[in-house]
Amino acid sequence: MSFKSILRDLKEVRDGLGGISKRTWSKSSHIAPDHTVTPSENIPQSPWASLPPELLHEIIRRVEESEASWPARAAVVSCASVCKSWRGITMETVRVPEQCGKLTFPISLKQPGPRDLPIQCFIKRNRATATYILYYGLMPSETEKDKLLLAARRVRRATCTDFVISLSAKNFSRRSSTYVGKLRSGFLGTKFTIYDNQTASSTAQAQPKQASPKLPATSYTSGSITYELNVLRTRGPRRMHCVMDSIPLSSVISEPSLVKEEVSSGETSSTHKENISLDQPLVLKNKSPRWHEQLQCWCLNFKGRVTVASVKNFQLVADIDPSLDALPEEHERVILQFGKIGKDIFTMDYRYPLSAFQAFAICISSFDTKPACEG
Repeated sequence: MSFKSILRDLKEVRDGLGGISKRTWSKSSHIAPDHTVTPSENIPQSPWASLPPELLHEIIRRVEESEASWPARAAVVSCASVCKSWRGITMETVRVPEQCGKLTFPISLKQPGPRDLPIQCFIKRNRATATYILYYGLMPSETEKDKLLLAARRVRRATCTDFVISLSAKNFSRRSSTYVGKLRSGFLGTKFTIYDNQTASSTAQAQPKQASPKLPATSYTSGSITYELNVLRTRGPRRMHCVMDSIPLSSVISEPSLVKEEVSSGETSSTHKENISLDQPLVLKNKSPRWHEQLQCWCLNFKGRVTVASVKNFQLVADIDPSLDALPEEHERVILQFGKIGKDIFTMDYRYPLSAFQAFAICISSFDTKPACEG
């Protein structure tokens, strides 16, 4: 049997189970085990369930390697939807985004991105509905069949503004299984808090796992964003700091550094850092732009990913204390960049240690009105 015929049969199995892949990020597509599924004796068994484990491993491995991008990568989700044995082997085969640089299952959106190259996405803003949709890819395609990753809707309240984040652009209910978290701003729109709708242990980023047991849903603070007040109304880009409570500083430093301190005798001694802990939360800051005399504007090198000047454009790097003697590239490495490429269209590129959810929350904070931060 050829590999193409295997894929064709997989699609038939998928359709026979109710068109699972037709529901974007459906509940049955989650890599995490769901303890509320129907007992196995009530599920019709597919003839594919009796395949030898060695052959099954090879089939799923080839599917995972060949279908690298969406929509073709839906075949990998179909493999996890065939039956319990296929689901288990798919969990073992599909690597986390940090290792493979791909987004496959919904849980991938809460896991850190790759270390080497960023994952490239784009955001579409709909002013009429106050929604913001995150898509997977370089830019919008002509067919408009781009892979939806996350959606956010702005909800203004008396003393704050909430951006409710969901896996679906049609359902923003907090009681829905598609609800993943929210971003809340203060009254002035200068301080934001990221709330993750999972327990902290299930999204621990120091040792990411491919799958974790389904735990009771609860919100915890994943990070906070602060825009500096522009009291003097001076011209220039916005300045922001992001404190990522769930990510340690050690995630962006290759080796523990030594702090040099001067002793009274004038000799220099090297001691382990005492006042700076690598376990403290990672802080991100704006990469400083340069003033372009000919264009008369502030500029950053977005490597072609941003084409329209905007006060919302930014690049974030780690805020590392100089005493840690981190490598120069660790100070300059862009962890998240966001910028405008057209009317209501923006690019979002992120990498380790941020997840897609965290990066998206930081980016949509720039859409809230900030009269106190701009000149």
